[in-house]
Amino acid sequence: MNPRLARVVDFLQSSDLAAAFATATIGALFATHAIRQLTGDAGLGAITTALCVIGAGMLVARRRELRLVEIMPTTLALLLVWLLASLLWGPSASETLAGWLQLAVPTFLAVVVAQFRDTIQTVRATGDVLRFLLSVSLGLEILSGILIDTPIPFLGIGGNLAVGGPIQGVFGTRTVLGVVTMIALITFLVEWRTRSVAPGVSIFSVSLAAVLGVFTDSPIVLVMAVIAGLATATLALVRRAPLRARSTLQRSIGGAVLVALLLAYVFRRPLVHWLNAEPDFLARSRLWNAAIDLAQTRPVQGWGWVGTWPEYMSPYSYIRIITGRDHGSALNAWVDVLLQAGAVGVALLALLAGLALARAWMTATEKRSTIYTWTPLVLIVVLADSVVTSALLGGFGWFLLVVCSVSASKVRGWRRVLSERVDG
Repeated sequence: MNPRLARVVDFLQSSDLAAAFATATIGALFATHAIRQLTGDAGLGAITTALCVIGAGMLVARRRELRLVEIMPTTLALLLVWLLASLLWGPSASETLAGWLQLAVPTFLAVVVAQFRDTIQTVRATGDVLRFLLSVSLGLEILSGILIDTPIPFLGIGGNLAVGGPIQGVFGTRTVLGVVTMIALITFLVEWRTRSVAPGVSIFSVSLAAVLGVFTDSPIVLVMAVIAGLATATLALVRRAPLRARSTLQRSIGGAVLVALLLAYVFRRPLVHWLNAEPDFLARSRLWNAAIDLAQTRPVQGWGWVGTWPEYMSPYSYIRIITGRDHGSALNAWVDVLLQAGAVGVALLALLAGLALARAWMTATEKRSTIYTWTPLVLIVVLADSVVTSALLGGFGWFLLVVCSVSASKVRGWRRVLSERVDG
């Protein structure tokens, strides 16, 4: 082999590159809003394209380490194929391809990270990125809201820290910042329990995420915090239960969750009133009803996948007219998929998310190490957020879903059994 080429291959195979790649990928996806505001779509596209090229080089250089059946879950592959197939019936092939790339790019990056970094390495990379981004967010909010008392419009920072919020940080909206703080809290607490970082760093990180979460002043964040807290407590209870009692306890928990979801739906209006979120809920409800009505005209295949809603294209322009607002999504990932990819798309997404959560949850209850709790808890936060936003369908939301899904399927499922039989 040519010496220069050999050096390139060695570099692509190095663990240092894999670590840097994971950190850079997670950083780019969580900082998407800030990067887009600073460099435009061209700058963001250049960064993600460069990461994809490097990731492809890593896959080729380390191909002997890979097993084809472990690349991605079958449900994920089927979902991506179905969305791409909507080229055949969608209103615009170019918009469908652009929307498909919104998922394909983070999918590819997530697959590369999941193949070459284990869970604890992914947690460390996520923790480092979120510590930095949340620190920058707090610094900019202090600058805008206290020191100069002026908004920073190009980043979407309103300068409301001095009046108690809401704040947005570098993430564009308070809802996205709230989701990020929930993911960060889980990550920082797992780091703390596994002693991955110094205790002082853990205390600072948890405090930082908690403070920013409070100042988002968002009822949605409050609900997600309650859900994350209950999920953490439930998981801890199951992990501490005797082995012979876990099966019964798991079934009881499953039943309790179903009852809680039913009660939340039945008493949704009093709950919304208690959270003081009536204006926001009414706007979302009107949007969801309009999208669902249109989805019923194409219930199986949907209107064709486009991702973020294009301007001046039916039926999205019609929904904007009905609601009187310039929506770029259905503010609900499931409604968005129903509208764009029909019942087939919803079923495939539900299978992907459901299997990932079930595998991750069972692994966390069986494995002793705290590191295994990160995957199901992050999935729960991301899926809870999918009910009130469409952030799951791209960016860091989709990246986390794919990383967790690939990792869970490698640890538990038919892929592991098949690999053990082949190795045996």
